[in-house]
Amino acid sequence: MICAVRRGKPIDTVLTALTNIGITIPTFWLGVMMMYLFALRLHWLPLMGYTSPFTDFGLSTRQLVMPVICETLFPLAANARQARSSMLEVVKQDYIRTAWAKGLGERVVIFRHALKNGLIPILTLSGMGLSMIIGGSVIIEQVFVIPGMGRLTINSILNQDYPYVQAITLIVAAIILLINLLVDLAYGWLDPRIRYS
Repeated sequence: MICAVRRGKPIDTVLTALTNIGITIPTFWLGVMMMYLFALRLHWLPLMGYTSPFTDFGLSTRQLVMPVICETLFPLAANARQARSSMLEVVKQDYIRTAWAKGLGERVVIFRHALKNGLIPILTLSGMGLSMIIGGSVIIEQVFVIPGMGRLTINSILNQDYPYVQAITLIVAAIILLINLLVDLAYGWLDPRIRYS
């Protein structure tokens, strides 16, 4: 939103460059580089592994910092680019110009009028991003040695344990279907012109 409202300003240039970098960085490479910098060089975070939060909450949180950043960087960068494009399109609409002409403040125009209509493409991309996070966890779990469904999938494939592979595929597919259903239902809430009967 900031990039769209401040189009052409230095903050727009910096944030757009950062989102482009976030989209192009491979997840596994970012994970390895973060492990090298934050674990091996600076000793700020643990190198890899998983500890239950019920065992040691502090260690568990520190172990999750790098995997969470790696897992969410691409979806966040993609959403930021889509938000900029969507808001730039909405800001040019007649009703936004009317709101400005009526003397409404910038905050009211952006949050009450522009944001709600600009959120529909972002919501679609967010749903796809959640699906990518679920599917992309295989790489993160391998890089950071985290026991999860991704590692279980890889181990089941290598051991030719097909019932596990089928069960994991079914669970992931059900989660993705649920996400898509929630995204579709949210369309009607965001835009009153879209109603399901």
